[in-house]
Amino acid sequence: MRRFGRFELRALLGCSGRSMAWQAHDTGHGCERVLVLPRSQPVDDDALERWLQQARRMARVQHPCLAAVLEVGAQERWPYIAHDAAHAATFAARPPAAGGEAPAEVARWTLQALEGLAYAHEAGFAHGDVQPFLLSQVDTGRVCVLGLGVADAIPVLDETLPSSDLRRDAERAAEQDVLAMGVVMHGWLCQRPAFGEPDIACAVARLPPHGNESLRLPWALPRPLPDGLRTIANRATDAQPRQRFRSARAGARALVEWLAVAGDQAVDAHAALLERVRSVGMLPALPGAAERAARLALMERQHTEELAQVVLRDPALCFELLRHVNSAQVRGTQLAGSGPILTVRRGIAMIGLDGVRRVALGLRAWPGPLEQVAADDLKQRIGRAQHAARLAARLRPAGYDAELVSLVALMQNLGRLVVQYHFPDEMRQIQKLMSPPSPSVTALGEQAAAQAVLGADLESMGTAVARWWGLDEAALLLMRRWPTAAAARPGESDADIFREVASAANEAVDTLSLAPRMAAEALQRVALRHARTLGLTSKELKTELQTSARVPFAAATGARAFGASAVDA
Repeated sequence: MRRFGRFELRALLGCSGRSMAWQAHDTGHGCERVLVLPRSQPVDDDALERWLQQARRMARVQHPCLAAVLEVGAQERWPYIAHDAAHAATFAARPPAAGGEAPAEVARWTLQALEGLAYAHEAGFAHGDVQPFLLSQVDTGRVCVLGLGVADAIPVLDETLPSSDLRRDAERAAEQDVLAMGVVMHGWLCQRPAFGEPDIACAVARLPPHGNESLRLPWALPRPLPDGLRTIANRATDAQPRQRFRSARAGARALVEWLAVAGDQAVDAHAALLERVRSVGMLPALPGAAERAARLALMERQHTEELAQVVLRDPALCFELLRHVNSAQVRGTQLAGSGPILTVRRGIAMIGLDGVRRVALGLRAWPGPLEQVAADDLKQRIGRAQHAARLAARLRPAGYDAELVSLVALMQNLGRLVVQYHFPDEMRQIQKLMSPPSPSVTALGEQAAAQAVLGADLESMGTAVARWWGLDEAALLLMRRWPTAAAARPGESDADIFREVASAANEAVDTLSLAPRMAAEALQRVALRHARTLGLTSKELKTELQTSARVPFAAATGARAFGASAVDA
């Protein structure tokens, strides 16, 4: 029997170009272990010491889906990591299931592995060699990742990294872990290794950007595969690196959503969003807006109108005020049967100036937990939403309340804004799917792209938040943009008019992100679709669109209302 110091090596569990795993008996402690080692020795004593220090740091990262490290050591200059023998049941030794693995089981295995990897990435480390023989299933059925650090993985997402180049290399290492897990998932679904390569790293090297081959699930599989899971698996190994899951957390979230839709888990995108909203708030206050509102709330009552103007400049303050005044506790003080509060003026009247001050001071300061790039993306999206709100006020038919139609236009962006704030990486992926890098790649619509990334469309994310506020179905209908597939029918009620005008304003603002020629054609379609309600030609609509971009709301309507936002200033 082969000896390795005090260990008796019983069986080779698997090996790759970078690592290997052995089932071993620890003669010193009289127990079984799983040893994970690199395939090559460190070049010198300094390299060995660096390996051991790195492995010990990684051993402190504890998660249910990361195999606990019992020992980090070296024998004859061969470093090793020791795990409990319960992890000897690796997926490399798992016999193929008759008729193929159940798709839901594969989704759960992949989800648990990605959750472990995501935790390691967020703690500052990449794995570097994700392989089936380094994935085990313990007695409880949970999947665990073994050998974190065995491939001398580099740290990731560490703010103390000395250079931007090293940070980019580190982030790429984390993305390689996610891609490797996608290749593993592909093999599980097909019941055979991708490209016939048992070493996942070799299969990954054949995919862009390193190789030129593509990897998509065949239509003939051992077991029928639901379209949603097929989309997730193909996206994980997409030939376009920009369209893959950017992080392990994003891939895990997509699987959680698919499992929820499939009835296998109760967690879904809406619940994940609401959990985030409860923990860190709806949106961060724009710079200075909350402080200005809090100061104005201390003034005399005749400044209520000015306070409403300040509140309306900040979507975070608007939304938080609406949430507060529509909560069950506040609504309970109203007469039975009264509808939801949908204007800032009425909200201020409900809770008073002191209430507004409490709401304003309760907001998180800009930009909340966001990094600079994500904060800039959110700032840009807020600017577009406010532009649509101002345009809606200018487009409204005579006699309709400017504040209400503007708030409806703003609320039609609620889902997009909260997803941009709470899930910036996923929103970036949605944008990439909507704007592929080359004409040969089919672009997805916003709804399809959001479904592929989040498992839910952005509009439903917003209505889930508004339903949590306490808004009824009639109010939720206002938040849904008018379908763009056909001309809008004449409004049958005031609510229809508000909804259509707000939709037209948002559609018009969306055209600004298109190329000039495409934007002109799209704006003409908006004018034609809403001609009966707006009564504008495409040229007149373009003029209003341009004017609303630079003219404050109050000046545009002649009303005492909100002016240009802090974002637009």
